[in-house]
Amino acid sequence: MSYQQGYPPQGGYPPQGGYPPQGYPPQGYPPPQQGYGPPPDQYGAPPQGYPPPQGYPPPQGQGYPPQQQWNAPPGPPPQHQQYGAPPGPPPQQQYSAPPQGYAPQQGYGAPPPGQYGAPPGPPPQQYGGYGAPPGGQPTPPSPGYVRGQTAPIDMTPQAEGLRKAMKGFGTDEKALIAILSKPNPIEMETLRTTFERRFMKKLLQEIDKETSGYFQYGLQALVRGPLMQDVFILNEGIKGMGTKETFLNDVLLGRSNADMHAIKQAYQDTYKRSLEADLRGDLSMKTEQLFMMVTAARRDEDSAPVIPQQIDAWVTELHGATAGRMGKDSATVCAMFCNRNDAQLRAINQAYGAKYGKQLEKVIAAEFSGHMEEALLLQLARAVDRARSDAVQLDDAMKGMGTKDELLVNRVVRAHWNRGHMQNVKAAHKHVYRKELIDRIKSETRGDYERLMVACCE
Repeated sequence: MSYQQGYPPQGGYPPQGGYPPQGYPPQGYPPPQQGYGPPPDQYGAPPQGYPPPQGYPPPQGQGYPPQQQWNAPPGPPPQHQQYGAPPGPPPQQQYSAPPQGYAPQQGYGAPPPGQYGAPPGPPPQQYGGYGAPPGGQPTPPSPGYVRGQTAPIDMTPQAEGLRKAMKGFGTDEKALIAILSKPNPIEMETLRTTFERRFMKKLLQEIDKETSGYFQYGLQALVRGPLMQDVFILNEGIKGMGTKETFLNDVLLGRSNADMHAIKQAYQDTYKRSLEADLRGDLSMKTEQLFMMVTAARRDEDSAPVIPQQIDAWVTELHGATAGRMGKDSATVCAMFCNRNDAQLRAINQAYGAKYGKQLEKVIAAEFSGHMEEALLLQLARAVDRARSDAVQLDDAMKGMGTKDELLVNRVVRAHWNRGHMQNVKAAHKHVYRKELIDRIKSETRGDYERLMVACCE
């Protein structure tokens, strides 16, 4: 499967602040975000009662852990969460004659000197290893990526409801859907722990005995939680004959450093092997090099600044590694995509088109093929517009002859963990395909499997 196929042409992306939760402008597509800076919040404010996405302080007085339990870094919030300008000198204005539509965001300038190190420097491949140390204040792990983290809430009624739904003859599938589709990642860990302590049974095993098919697969994906489901999917993609490259792409590309470290540690603890060693055994040559860069987790943090002069230098370097030479320099391209944060990649994407008159997406598609092409295009698409990218991936799992059910379940459940993001994905799907995501899912699934997927989208 190629991510290029079915991917709507570029030519403007919606604001990175997220799609409106209801409706979408019917005429045309919103203009691309102006400036280099990351959006105040990619997925919008967290819905009430849901743990905040990366970097958000937890709601006060709503029963969630105190802030230190969310592993938030000490000190002020990362730059990308501040709505005003960070302290320090005003934005640099030396970016000569930026093309129209590519101007630095007002009030979003470079940090005080020395905070992130001198930006311009040798290209990534000259640092040795897989890139320079990441710049910026560390981004906290996503909710559900701290193993064993639970919420100080009583999930006993839900645990008893699960036991009742699976006890005796027959199974109450509707009760399983109603209970398991609602918890957020931290609450799910609390529910699973509560069930297993109270009834001395493994919840995954009980679901395995009482259900079947993709309904079972979806319930178990929910019970594992986002981190352990990622680990499970990676193992499924690597084990046996052949490699399910799409599984690797879905889990590993475009992840924060904190989440990547959590995934690698959980994989090691679960299978007693390093993720990198297993990837080397399944991948080869330049694709192996790409995924070694990805798993090295050396991305600039979300708080690292986007500096016009640096973006211009990176664009020139990227052009020289692809369309500007005979034969591509894949190592430079991979390092650029793996070591830059989303805001920087968005700026690179916009500046490349403005400077060379070609869309970067089309350059990558022309220069690469196979798994490498798919991986690079997905990295770029996720950085430019994550909601749109996820909507396209969901539709890709359903188009053509037959539904790719494992992909559909994995992608629906992954988006489900961030409720605000799910609303953005649904709006993006409606805009791109002129059809509601839930209606699309209903046309491809049946029975309890269908009801579970719809519940996760709602």
